[in-house]
Amino acid sequence: MKVYALKNCDTCRKATKALREAGKEFDVVDVREDGLKTEDIAKIVDAVGFERALNRRSSTWRALDNPDDGSVDNVRAVTLIDAHPLLLKRPAITDGETTTVGWDKAVEETWL
Repeated sequence: MKVYALKNCDTCRKATKALREAGKEFDVVDVREDGLKTEDIAKIVDAVGFERALNRRSSTWRALDNPDDGSVDNVRAVTLIDAHPLLLKRPAITDGETTTVGWDKAVEETWL
């Protein structure tokens, strides 16, 4: 299992703590320090869709020129996240079969 997160993100820390307490084994990939592989981004976006994969609340998103001009699709989302890893909604969690983004009750129920 892999958890794509930021080490200084409260939600990511909450998620990794809950996963550890549930006895889950996983590797953490810090999207800022470790970066993201294009193929990993593509798998996440394909699994959850670009609408869920993109963190449209981030300052990175708001700083882009016309980020929501109607041309965003899965391919463009992968390109955007590849160029700006902080655009990936976090935590993104995958075990190779199931992939989720964010940390809400539905995601918790999936993994705990």
